[in-house]
Amino acid sequence: MVDCEKEEARNLQREFEWVLKQEIHIGLEQIHKILVECAKKFPVQLYGNDNSLKKDKFVLSVTPENLKCIVTLTGDSITHADINFKVTRQTTTTIVRTSIQNDFPWKLQQVQDAANHLQQAIYHIDDVGKNYKFKSSDEVLHILGEILGSLQRGRTSLIVPRKKAIDDLMKSRNMKSLSPNLAEDLAISFYIQSHKLIFAIYQLTNQHGTMQYESSHAECSVPWLNEVLVFFTVSLQLCQQLKDKIYVFSQYKDFTVGSRSVSPYPT
Repeated sequence: MVDCEKEEARNLQREFEWVLKQEIHIGLEQIHKILVECAKKFPVQLYGNDNSLKKDKFVLSVTPENLKCIVTLTGDSITHADINFKVTRQTTTTIVRTSIQNDFPWKLQQVQDAANHLQQAIYHIDDVGKNYKFKSSDEVLHILGEILGSLQRGRTSLIVPRKKAIDDLMKSRNMKSLSPNLAEDLAISFYIQSHKLIFAIYQLTNQHGTMQYESSHAECSVPWLNEVLVFFTVSLQLCQQLKDKIYVFSQYKDFTVGSRSVSPYPT
């Protein structure tokens, strides 16, 4: 029985060493390739690409003509937009027209945030190097945790836009991009949610002395966002699979590279 336990321990040790020396590097290389492809899809300068001048044109509208916005998306900014929407105050309906021009673009911070997190994930893998020799499961778990954290933050930047109070929207730097400026009871917002670009209008109203706001929005699908999210998701899954495999070995005592004194029992 003791001999069987020793043999099991030796087999586990050999598998552990193979995983550290081979499988982790193979997995990291695969994830790296996916992330580099993901970087190529971003319309900003990122990890050697130069898509910062890439332009996409979109139409966001709600029928009947309550809201229509034609935008040009260049990199992580809206560099041009023609905006028209209807506003009702009491019994009067008016059409509001404003625009965004090249000299004062509307910044989509979510795109730059996601790109920064993606680049950080790639750098974490670059820092390891193809010939690096891991010494313990804890070391691998730490590195994989760093990569996972960067990927999760990057993906979340695109899927979950940060909520802002209506006052913050009205005072935001981006509102100064509009020409002409909007009335004091109006605000607009552009943001990313998953694979969509969303244009929202907010109108402040006074209801029995309490300030409230009404909103409406239009949206359109952005093809490169859908591709980027797929790359993020696949990379996260592969990284989590590697982490789960290493975590199994981390439950055993004395597992270190080169050691033959291994307990096959979890701590």
